[in-house]
Amino acid sequence: MGELQLNGLRKVFGDGGNAIVAVNDLDLTIDDGEFLVLVGPSGCGKSTTLRCIAGLESVSDGEILLDGDPIARKRPRDRDMAMVFQNYALYPHMTVRKNLGYGLKIMTDLSKSAIDERVEETAEMLEISELLDKKPKALSGGQQQRVALGRAIIREPEVFLMDEPLSNLDAKLRTTMRTEIQRLQSDLGVTTVYVTHDQTEAMTMGDRIAVLDGGELQQVGTPLECYHAPANRFVAGFIGSPSMNFLNVERRDRTLLHEAFSYELPGDFLPESEAAGDEMVLGVRPEHIELTDGDERNAVRVRVDVVEPMGEHSYVYFRLGGETYTASVSGDVILRQGDEVSVNFPVDRIHLFDARTGAAVKNSAVAERTVGADADRSRTLSSS
Repeated sequence: MGELQLNGLRKVFGDGGNAIVAVNDLDLTIDDGEFLVLVGPSGCGKSTTLRCIAGLESVSDGEILLDGDPIARKRPRDRDMAMVFQNYALYPHMTVRKNLGYGLKIMTDLSKSAIDERVEETAEMLEISELLDKKPKALSGGQQQRVALGRAIIREPEVFLMDEPLSNLDAKLRTTMRTEIQRLQSDLGVTTVYVTHDQTEAMTMGDRIAVLDGGELQQVGTPLECYHAPANRFVAGFIGSPSMNFLNVERRDRTLLHEAFSYELPGDFLPESEAAGDEMVLGVRPEHIELTDGDERNAVRVRVDVVEPMGEHSYVYFRLGGETYTASVSGDVILRQGDEVSVNFPVDRIHLFDARTGAAVKNSAVAERTVGADADRSRTLSSS
């Protein structure tokens, strides 16, 4: 078992007027065998949360439970967890073999032959057997990362903790190692908490993702839930690349009024409880904006500012009401700076947020279909 619970977790640095609340009243449950990603911008509290779980930071308030057992006051070595750091933290004077086996040597009573056997098995799993007699300085970044993972795996802990382990690798190697970590975690079935600021890693790796901002949990859900049904404007803007476009509008009956256009809504788009005249924010993702011939309902005429060809697709930047927005279009579409085009925000793809609180008022109609299917898939996988 490896169920991890955070109940009202709070971490404050300093005191009095200089106090900084790094993590504030965090409630989170990570199921046994789950791969959970903590994601958010720099300074959001994700690494501090991980260090509190590991015991590298003391907890100001709240509880941390592992399989129901309170561990917040236990020493790091007594928590049955293994951590993989951003800088690998390998012993430079030891060979790979000794780096892998050192933790077992000092923390268990296993015999030398048993440790050697475990080292060989772990090295074979990670495909680094030929590196066992080399020292870290002779290894590439990817090889050092595999050794760091091996030091965690070899201990057979209840929980893996990973603090931005891929950030020092180049883009191509990061993609390869993402796949490797996912495969290993799935094969081993060990509860894993993975910290990253890279929302692409979060979307592709996690069973669920927990989005943090300012030390507070904004949303926890599957990657598709957070993408299609964001709880608030922050999550909508953070998850997805390029970021969601946000346009300030005012609702009057069935119409959203923007300084550069008006947008007609279907009669049943919003519940009657949403009063007319509300200040709202219309959100639409770049990949959901459509180029049209201008005859469609709600089509808006814009002038192209910048085009960034990316190969399979291009990013097209245009201005409305003095603000710049982004559309992602097929790479086959040829546009140039100064071209005038019509764009449409499909009604089943738009989101509405409360302009004051940022809370989601209405998510896209696509969310209802996609998120439901994703939840069904998650339940099927968890029961298999």
